[in-house]
Amino acid sequence: MSLYLRLAWRNVWRHRRRTLIVVLAIGLGLLMMMLYDGIVAGFEQAIYGNAVQVLGGNIQIHAEGYGAKTGQSPLLPLNNDQQIVDAAMQQPQVLLASRRIKTSGMATSREGAFGVNIVGIQPDLEQSISLEAQKVVAGRYLTPTDLDQIFIGKGLADTMDVTVGDRITLVGRDVHKQMRKRTMTVAGIYDINMPEIEKRNIYISLAEAQDLYGLSGQSTEVAITLHKIGEEDAVIQALNPVLAGGEVQTWATSFPEMLQALKTKGAVMDIFSVIILFIAGIGILNMLLMAIFERTREIGVLAALGMKPRQISILFLLEGAMMGLVGLGVGIGLGLLVNGLLGQVGMDYSAFTGVTEYTALINTNIYPSLGLEKIVQRGLTVLAIALVCSFIPAREAAQTEPAHALHYV
Repeated sequence: MSLYLRLAWRNVWRHRRRTLIVVLAIGLGLLMMMLYDGIVAGFEQAIYGNAVQVLGGNIQIHAEGYGAKTGQSPLLPLNNDQQIVDAAMQQPQVLLASRRIKTSGMATSREGAFGVNIVGIQPDLEQSISLEAQKVVAGRYLTPTDLDQIFIGKGLADTMDVTVGDRITLVGRDVHKQMRKRTMTVAGIYDINMPEIEKRNIYISLAEAQDLYGLSGQSTEVAITLHKIGEEDAVIQALNPVLAGGEVQTWATSFPEMLQALKTKGAVMDIFSVIILFIAGIGILNMLLMAIFERTREIGVLAALGMKPRQISILFLLEGAMMGLVGLGVGIGLGLLVNGLLGQVGMDYSAFTGVTEYTALINTNIYPSLGLEKIVQRGLTVLAIALVCSFIPAREAAQTEPAHALHYV
């Protein structure tokens, strides 16, 4: 086999121009795939990552029994909430862990009563990552000491016909199931260009929520936001020792439709990637077939020297595989270089933020990843295409008659 490998490697570089064209075709095909994977990963973080933040973080931890009463928005205090926060912040994947009180209630004004999710937050902690805090269109974001202020979405403000400084009334039940009502001042209005979420989610300070719902010094949820989606399982595993029977939810379990959208998108994009590589494969096939016609006399000499058709076939297959490996290395190098540069400078998609609700979640530039998310799959596909494209030329070479080949001009 070592003889075949040496012969194949020499043959690969005997016709440098042809080899470089094939290698470049493979490399550019893989570069396109890595660039595509990197940009898609950047979009996922920019869109789905922000969506996860808007919907409550990558991971939510509640007290035992919460899941059985989710539809009732139960106010079940977490006994070790601060311990969970401290443990979470020690994990490198975690961007922020904060205590919250989350329940349902009614917001009323002269326009009527509207069902809402009331979220008590730690504004000083969440301001740095909150998309709503970065999208204030009137008034201001909350502060930790706000005890009579509320932060609402533009969708709800328009529906209730209120603006900054107006008073609205919150109605809900406290931890003892007693009805509580409080009239509060609109401190600020946010606009994330998603009216349904804006109508549903309103925010007050954690201190105000603790006082309103009889949860002095307590919280009902620890919301954990990660640097990247997809790292939830590793963080949950690390937090198991401090969960103490607490119930864990992730965005994937709370919003399965988003997870399904990601999977569907990934499947469709994989099909496109194979099509691109297949187009590159046609070029490889053409080049290798041309090599057969150019080397007809050489094939005849090899056969005359006693090399069997099977051995000639193996030789050409090895040549194709070696071109694929070299192209794979070139493609990975180019992909890392291009994605690395784009990952530093970013790609400005601000002009498209108003196209759909999802693109509205693009708050900053898109920063592609290195494109290594599917590099094993891409690499194996490239090698498989190179081998498949080498098979036909290898068979043609093996079937060449030595007498005819030696007289070929």
